[in-house]
Amino acid sequence: MTENQLKLDICQIGKRMYDSGFVAANDGNISVRLNTDEVITTPTGVSKGFMTPEMLITVDMEGRVVSAEGDWRPSSELKMHLRVYRERPDVKAVVHAHPPYATTFAISHTSLNRPLIAEAVVMLGCVPVADYGTPSTNEVPDAVAPFLEHFDAVLLANHGALAWSDSLLTAYHKLESVEFYAKLTFLSNQLGNAQELSNKQVQDLYQIRRRMGIAGRHPGGICGVSCGLQCYRNSTEK
Repeated sequence: MTENQLKLDICQIGKRMYDSGFVAANDGNISVRLNTDEVITTPTGVSKGFMTPEMLITVDMEGRVVSAEGDWRPSSELKMHLRVYRERPDVKAVVHAHPPYATTFAISHTSLNRPLIAEAVVMLGCVPVADYGTPSTNEVPDAVAPFLEHFDAVLLANHGALAWSDSLLTAYHKLESVEFYAKLTFLSNQLGNAQELSNKQVQDLYQIRRRMGIAGRHPGGICGVSCGLQCYRNSTEK
């Protein structure tokens, strides 16, 4: 895919995020790996719903600007994107947003770890909450780092959600899946009497995932309470 096409795709995904209510004002950021050493990323101070390709910036793996038109500069939150790329060579795109239901769980420091729908079990397993970090500092990538080996999405405490994958569209779809999982969990909690899938049913779904050969990482087990790295150390699959 050409650099121009990648930039058009980033703008399209930014508009989808904005139109879906995943971001407000200038919130959120998107990045795509251009090559081994460079990343295309969204600018700071611009609504993701109104970006144009010339606003996008190319940076190196240390966050230094390689090319930019005019005075556009990358978001200070680029640090967490770069940490993902450095520790997960398979990742080609990272998306960050504040989808309302997922962010509600992030604010309450509540992991999405109940096996309620088959699609979430297959695609996500569960979604942990990374510790709070002050935006624009290394606290955020440091909080995300413990989950990179086994997960493709996390909630950011009191902040939002972060997802990554081997393509921009797949990374965005993971973000959508996190929000849908959060919405159904929230609504079923309101209704009460939500019926979780049994352990056998969950294991059967993991077998389906393996047969499908889905790319990316997956925790491979439902730990029931914290959805933290400790819960998966002995049951993780890649």
